Amino acid sequence: MDRVRFITISRWWRGPWGLKKSVEAVAVGVVLVGALSIFLGLGTQDKSSSACQFPAIYNFGDSNSDTGGLSATFFRLPSPYGNTFFGKPVGRISDGRLIIDFIAHKLGLPFLSAYLDSLGSNFHHGASFATGGSTIQPLDGRMFEARYSPISLNLQLSQFVQFKARVNEVFTEDKRTSFPRPSDFSKALYTLDIGQNDLHAGLRFKTMDEVLASISNITEQLALTIEQLYQEGARVFWIHNTGPLGCLPSTLAYKLPKPGDLDQNGCWKPHNEVAEEFNRQLKDRVFKLRAQLSEAVITYVDLYTARYTLISEAEKHGFTSPLAQCCGSYGDSVVHCGIKTIVDGTEVEALCSNPSKYISWDGLHYSDAANQWLADRIMDGAFSDPPVSITEACHKPPHF
Repeated sequence: MDRVRFITISRWWRGPWGLKKSVEAVAVGVVLVGALSIFLGLGTQDKSSSACQFPAIYNFGDSNSDTGGLSATFFRLPSPYGNTFFGKPVGRISDGRLIIDFIAHKLGLPFLSAYLDSLGSNFHHGASFATGGSTIQPLDGRMFEARYSPISLNLQLSQFVQFKARVNEVFTEDKRTSFPRPSDFSKALYTLDIGQNDLHAGLRFKTMDEVLASISNITEQLALTIEQLYQEGARVFWIHNTGPLGCLPSTLAYKLPKPGDLDQNGCWKPHNEVAEEFNRQLKDRVFKLRAQLSEAVITYVDLYTARYTLISEAEKHGFTSPLAQCCGSYGDSVVHCGIKTIVDGTEVEALCSNPSKYISWDGLHYSDAANQWLADRIMDGAFSDPPVSITEACHKPPHF
């Protein structure tokens, strides 16, 4: 899978021999032609023809990339979820598209069906095993009572393994089938965006020192999942780190800042520092996996920096109040988007008239407009290690 760097020849060599029929001239010419043929043979196609042709995407994660698993399994998300782009609720925990939707579109693939959604799903081009509220670590009792999803990363992996095995059993060459080709599994792109809920739960139930001490086990579990996917034939991975937790409106709404707790953008520094430590250890794990899994191509995507950049430069990019949420609150009361409830004896419903101006949709998740901005920045490789675009993520850089 090593990538060959192609070279464009801008000028043909012109020898001084003209039409001389000397043996020397012919011999030299043959050598040059042969060398030129080899040189051209090592050359590469233009950028468009070297783009990776991913037949499918298999996605693992939490609500940041859940395309309908939570809504299909536990409770249906009401309008206005999904309304900005789709015009109706579609199971995405945003007002519209998620970053994974933009990735699929960039690769010329349809939106990913949620593995847990049995109605109208088509898995010919992959599936999303992500579920809102999911964690890397299996749930303990407190996390379950706090309504984190029981479908943690190890269960998502089990679902994928079963899905792959059953596809191998029932696949036919009928192109109308909703199943992928068995050979597609080794050619697909595997995306992971998970870890935020592990940290969020830890910050709710543990001390800061305990949370920091737990990060090694969390990132080890994520690395183990990647190894297991590799054993199942996965080769190309696109891994998001976690975002700035201290900039989430839901975090800031329940914190009473002490002097020095907020940074220059008004974000909660202690929570951001936890996210940064998670990301540092995750990146270390990725580097070790590259050395360990010889045929894998693993791209580490610094979504934290991309998100923090957007929050820092919100007005420059057409957003207002970067630490405010579009819906999900009514004054000081929590009113979930699209849900009517009674506040001070009056029935209210939290709605947002202009979601395109907000970075945060509901205090925890990013808006369609913010996700589009973020996707545009990360898909070209500007925030990736190595700095390759999503369309070239299957090529292993020479120095790896």
